[in-house]
Amino acid sequence: MTIALKLININKKYGDVSALSSINFEVNDGEFFSLLGPSGSGKTTCLKVIAGFEIPDTGEINLFSKDVSSIPPFNRDVNTVFQDYALFPHMNVRDNIAYSLKIKKIPKNDQEHLIEEILSIVKLHGYEKRKPSELSGGQRQRVALARSLINKPKVLLLDEPLGALDLKLREQMQIELKNLQRQFQITFIYVTHDQQEAMSMSDRIAIFNEGRVEQIDTPNNIYNKPKTAFVADFIGTTSIISKQDSLKYFNYENSFSLRPEFISIDSSENHDFNIEAQISDVQYQGSFYKILFKVASLELTSYYYPKSNQNLDLSLGKNYKLSWNKINITNLNE
Repeated sequence: MTIALKLININKKYGDVSALSSINFEVNDGEFFSLLGPSGSGKTTCLKVIAGFEIPDTGEINLFSKDVSSIPPFNRDVNTVFQDYALFPHMNVRDNIAYSLKIKKIPKNDQEHLIEEILSIVKLHGYEKRKPSELSGGQRQRVALARSLINKPKVLLLDEPLGALDLKLREQMQIELKNLQRQFQITFIYVTHDQQEAMSMSDRIAIFNEGRVEQIDTPNNIYNKPKTAFVADFIGTTSIISKQDSLKYFNYENSFSLRPEFISIDSSENHDFNIEAQISDVQYQGSFYKILFKVASLELTSYYYPKSNQNLDLSLGKNYKLSWNKINITNLNE
C-alpha cells in the first residue's frame, strides 16, 4: 500500500508552549484520516505543518516519499479547505471554482470541461452566476470543496470544514464529503473536535491531547479498545474506574473503562462485576434515558430503554444492582 503522508518526529513550540511533541504517523493513499481532539490539543497546528503554513522546529514531512519540509505551501501537492470557506466575495461560483485553473494557466476548453464536471459532482448546476453571499452555508462549503478538488490534489487537508453549519446540514455534508472522497479517491486529512463526525467518516483517527498523539486506530477500536483514560473519556460516554476504586469495590487490580450499554440494571443473571448504586441524575435522550449512578466517590453511567421488558422506577435516590462482565471492560494504561 502506498504511503501518502509520513510525519517523522515533528516538534513545534510557541515560546515555552509545546504545540506538537514527537508526532509520528503515516497516512495511506486514498485514506480518510482524521485528527481529532479538544481545542488547543495540536491538531490544527499539525495540519498547518503538513500544509506548509507552519514550519516545525524539528522533524520531517514526506508526501509520497518526497521530503517537503522546506517546500513552500504553493509547491506542495496539497489543497486546504477552511471552516470559513475563504471564497472570493466579488466572484461568482464559476469564477471561484475556476480561479486555481486560471492561475495554473489551464487551457480555456479544458477549464470549461473540468468546471462542468465538478459542478455536477457537487450538485451546484444552476448556481454558477451566484455570489457567495447569495448561497447557503452548505452551498458555500460545496464551492470551497469544488475549488479544492478541481485540481485533483494528491492530498486534501480540511480544517473543521463543517464547523459553521447547523446539525442537520452538518450530518448531510458528512455523507456528501465521504462520497466525494470515495469518488475522487483522494487522501483526506480532516481536522475536527467533533467525535461523532470523526467516528462516522474516518478510516482511521489520530487522537490528539496536549500536543501529543494518544492513539491512532480505526473508529471501532478507538471506541471499543481505548488505550488511555483520555481516549476512553473523550470518545462517547464511558465510566472510568480508577485502580484504587477497582480494587476497593471489585477486587480487580487495574483501572478500566466501561461503556453504558454494557451495564445491566437490576438483572437477575450472574455477572463478573456487581455493585449496588443509587440514581443521582436522569437525562431523557428521546429513545432512551441516560442514568448516572453513585456509590460514594464512584460514578457509573448506564442507559435504560423504556421499550425493553423492564419497567424501572427512575426516581432520584432509588437503589439498583448494576452488573457487567469482564469481557465488556477495557483495561487502561496509567
